[in-house]
Amino acid sequence: MLDPKFIRENQELVRISLKNRNGDVSLVDRFLELDGRRKELVRATEELKKLKNEASQKIGALIKQKADVSEAKNEVNVLTEKIKALDEELKGVEADFKAVVDIIPNVPHETVPVGKSEADNQVVKEHGTKKEFGFKPKDHVELGKTCGLFDLERGSKVSGSFFPIFTGAGAKLERALINYMLDVHIAEHGYKELFPPVLVNRKSMYGTGQVPKLESDMYRIDEEDLFLIPTAEVPVTNYHADEIIPEEDLPIRYTAYTSCFRREAGSYGKDTKGLIRVHQFDKVEMVKFAVPENSLSELETLLENAEDILKRLGLSYRVVSL
Repeated sequence: MLDPKFIRENQELVRISLKNRNGDVSLVDRFLELDGRRKELVRATEELKKLKNEASQKIGALIKQKADVSEAKNEVNVLTEKIKALDEELKGVEADFKAVVDIIPNVPHETVPVGKSEADNQVVKEHGTKKEFGFKPKDHVELGKTCGLFDLERGSKVSGSFFPIFTGAGAKLERALINYMLDVHIAEHGYKELFPPVLVNRKSMYGTGQVPKLESDMYRIDEEDLFLIPTAEVPVTNYHADEIIPEEDLPIRYTAYTSCFRREAGSYGKDTKGLIRVHQFDKVEMVKFAVPENSLSELETLLENAEDILKRLGLSYRVVSL
């Protein structure tokens, strides 16, 4: 989310960013309209409060003179009602203003490609070679059934669609990969492990931008207004929320394993078979805190750390700029 001051001072940049992201460019105009109205209401309220203060002082002077104060009191009452009305309007404008600010996205880095679909993504590099088979290979759903790696039917019976149950060697493989990734990141890549809760409060979800924009895609517990995390990024990034970290302590590198939960799999993956999109999945996350001038280099080393796992597993892969 952007600082309102940044939007005021970089209106055209934000408009271009919204256009490039296929967003609603009119959000900038709405922002400016509400921002202007906020300032008008604040100025008007302050002026009325000044007049009310002067009128109140007039009442004190009239009382000392033993003069009639009814007209002065009436003036104070009228001003009080006007201030109350402006305060109510300001409250509504502030809420609308915040709602607009909350959904104006960050400005992409200048190196990010602009496009309308996945066809416009840019392949940065490729590693390894795709395996060639002298036969038609089975997909992972068939292999999972044949080898007893996971059970989609019973997962649906227990929890609903897109909740797989890993079984036998599949469960062991899932657990082994999680431990392997954590061990490499901790022992060799310099990350500190966190094991966070999978339920977080609304403030944490707001802090990493899942709400309000993506709230309908999240699993939520109404009674306590808690959310099941869509990624470990949420609790780990909020781990230092509202803290000031000494620059000499940076960079800080964390890794964390959690189960992750996303309702959106049903809408985006309704025609997808198997494990490509599911409502619950396991993930090993990496998060860094760094000074801005080092952020890109830290991003590159984070990418290298992720690639290192794939190389060690002997997997071919590609790096794509989205």
